[in-house]
Amino acid sequence: MLAVCLTISLRAQESAPQVFSLDAAVEYAMANGTAIKNARVDILDAEQNVKERLSTGLPQINGSLDFTHYLKVPVLPLPEAFAMGDPNAPTSIAFQLKNSFTAGLSAQSMLFDGSFFVGLRAARASGDYFNLQLENTQRTLRSQVVKAYFPVLLLKTNVGILDRNISNLEKLKNETEAQYEAGFVEQLDVDRLVLSLNNLRSQRDQVARQGENALRALKFTLNYPLEDGLQVEDDLDKLETEIEAAALTADIPYLRRPELRLLDKTIELQKLNEELTRAAYLPTVYANVAAQYQYQGDNFSDGFWAPTVLVGLQANIPIYDFGGRSARKERAILATQKVVNQRNDVERSIQLEVLNARTTFVGASDRLAVVKSNLELAERIYETTQVKYREGVGSSIEIVQAEQALYESQANYLNALYETLVAKEDLYLALGRPQ
Repeated sequence: MLAVCLTISLRAQESAPQVFSLDAAVEYAMANGTAIKNARVDILDAEQNVKERLSTGLPQINGSLDFTHYLKVPVLPLPEAFAMGDPNAPTSIAFQLKNSFTAGLSAQSMLFDGSFFVGLRAARASGDYFNLQLENTQRTLRSQVVKAYFPVLLLKTNVGILDRNISNLEKLKNETEAQYEAGFVEQLDVDRLVLSLNNLRSQRDQVARQGENALRALKFTLNYPLEDGLQVEDDLDKLETEIEAAALTADIPYLRRPELRLLDKTIELQKLNEELTRAAYLPTVYANVAAQYQYQGDNFSDGFWAPTVLVGLQANIPIYDFGGRSARKERAILATQKVVNQRNDVERSIQLEVLNARTTFVGASDRLAVVKSNLELAERIYETTQVKYREGVGSSIEIVQAEQALYESQANYLNALYETLVAKEDLYLALGRPQ
């Protein structure tokens, strides 16, 4: 019996949906997002690229084994003069024995290659580039999660408000039906409330379905299994909508934006590419050493071994290539200029983005204050109208009108709150820092 209870308890825990706050959702996405995983793979790849580039400047040691057995040994014909009139003299000669085995060991080491050191610096700089790329990917993903999380929270809150409105309206309808049966109100009064109630229930179902779609979109953004349960736990009304004054008035911190730092790193890489094209004018010098031991014989018992050892230097000196190196150098300079121009455009676009985000946030915040005040006013009007209706000094038309004004104010408040939260996130995103 105890085992059965434990099994049921474990299954219940496994089937229970996970509950995510906004911070937990962001953390989950950072750990499981495909883009984040790929960015981390790029960093690991850059580390291996540095090792690969470094290895090219170190001695390269190779061994070799070669065995050849001639089924028919090649021969060369001899001139007739070699016979000197002897009819039994050979007419051909072989310079190769049936079996040949060679074992060798060789090493090559770079003594000077200007491109090696430039390439090594570029490989290390690419590691910094991919670290910045990871930061930019994290920043983008966080914004995507926040903007996917807010609609779920908004629709969840909206469903809760609609449930309260339905409950209040059902209570009022029941009271009105009782008054109708007592002869104090008309059937029209009951019908108006039934119509409003039906509309509310239909709206509630529609919002709930929208919430399901928004939740699936959030799961997709988090790379969370679509078939598993998930709930959000934050309270929309308790999320902070205020920001510090410096975010609205301080100078724009351009270098907080990782995409600008990415372009700075790209310019650095392009400068290294220019150095690489200049290094093509320099000679390259390599040292070689090799040793081999060779066996030759018609069988493996009466052959002979011949050792060979050599050392050498190899130098390649560029002399003239009809302008090819010069053209590559100029193209590298032009490519750098394009990135500089791109950086200038990005800096201007960041300025525009920050200014627009500040204006949008201020407008959304002001609107939120107005609609919040309107909501409080609509709630007071609705409560007063209900009291008047119950006391017999108000009409059902007044109830319906106050009800519609309340629902409209509730919707306006939720939309304004959502827009303010999104505007806040956009502003922090434009400023290049997390919320």
